[in-house]
Amino acid sequence: MNYNKKEIKKGITIHNIATSKFKTNLFAVFLALPLERENVTKNALITAILRRGTQNIQSQDLISKKLEEMYGASFDCGIEKTGDNHIMKFYLEAINEEFIPEKEELTKKCIDILFDIIFNPLLENNGFKQEYVESEKNNLKQIIESKIDNKRVYALERCIEEMFKNEPYGLYRYGYVEDLDKITPQNLYEYYKKLINECKIDIFVSGTIDNEKVNHMIENNEQIKKLNERQARYNVISEKTNQGEVKEVNTVEEHMQVGQGNLVIGLDINFQNDNSKFIASVYNAILGGGANSKLFQNVREKESLAYTAGSTYKRQKNVIFIRCGIEIANFEKALETIKLQLTDIKEGKFSEEDINNAKELITESIRGISSEQDTEITYYYGQELSDNFVPLDEYIERINNVTIKDIQELANKTFIDTIYFLRD
Repeated sequence: MNYNKKEIKKGITIHNIATSKFKTNLFAVFLALPLERENVTKNALITAILRRGTQNIQSQDLISKKLEEMYGASFDCGIEKTGDNHIMKFYLEAINEEFIPEKEELTKKCIDILFDIIFNPLLENNGFKQEYVESEKNNLKQIIESKIDNKRVYALERCIEEMFKNEPYGLYRYGYVEDLDKITPQNLYEYYKKLINECKIDIFVSGTIDNEKVNHMIENNEQIKKLNERQARYNVISEKTNQGEVKEVNTVEEHMQVGQGNLVIGLDINFQNDNSKFIASVYNAILGGGANSKLFQNVREKESLAYTAGSTYKRQKNVIFIRCGIEIANFEKALETIKLQLTDIKEGKFSEEDINNAKELITESIRGISSEQDTEITYYYGQELSDNFVPLDEYIERINNVTIKDIQELANKTFIDTIYFLRD
């Protein structure tokens, strides 16, 4: 595997991942924007509208037909929240030209269609097509309203919202129902033009590719040529380590008709050195990263206080979320047992085996990154956003270099910020 990147215009970078592991080529475009309350709903809506049709291919059915003619190529898109950045994601996957019977410029067709969808939307009356806007507003309304249906996911979202109140990361990635009525095809298109002018654009090509040839295709694409006068004002907000004061714990209880309680605890990591992200990853794995973790073994197995017990490290914000599904009556006991696990790690009450299990869990995950094209692209895009490129082999090495002392130091700079409990 060979990775390199090239800035072709202000704020537009091509990333080439040359790999012969797959029979497909994957093309991805990421538009990075600031997470802002006034625009979060518009971003989610635009992502959905763009897939509906372009000036050249005027409906989703016609796009699907074109892709089918390209040996069953597939397109997908979505919106993600990465740190304080809002990311619009577009993917097109197609079989490698080596495996098609006749000589055909399939790579060029893929690039042309993908860029047409993103940069050449179908318009009417100086705005997006009214029918598509109304349809996608209804779809988005359903997505936003249905977040309450999955109580486990809802509890995590609510904990994030409480922990990052009045901060960009506290915003819901799909936006808010109350914004939808104010959006028209015309004002949304005006915003889209500003977005395309100012966002950071990253173009990824993964597969058996000739870098020079594919870069030439991209640079000479009609839609890319039109982006000559971009302002490219947005520089992504890279990973930050918290150095704030320790706050009083914020405890939030929410009542709803639920069969089991959902407990989410947000931990703030106030620790920084060159390896803090790697140390935090190992700390999280020991705490709640798998079946060998302290949360799983003690809260779930030994004390039988939880149906599920684990934790997730959010690298971009340097926070950890502990998540447990519990009997509502077990809340106090479960909270006490979780706090005991945090104290034990602070006091060094964990073994060499705990560290080795944690490191193995992480390194296996890192080794698996290059076995899937979209996962590999996501990793390299994450490195781009962090502004601190670490190759996969170096990542594993830095994980393996983490010591007991490192983990204890970080544990003693890690504090409970928010306790959120969803109960009946």
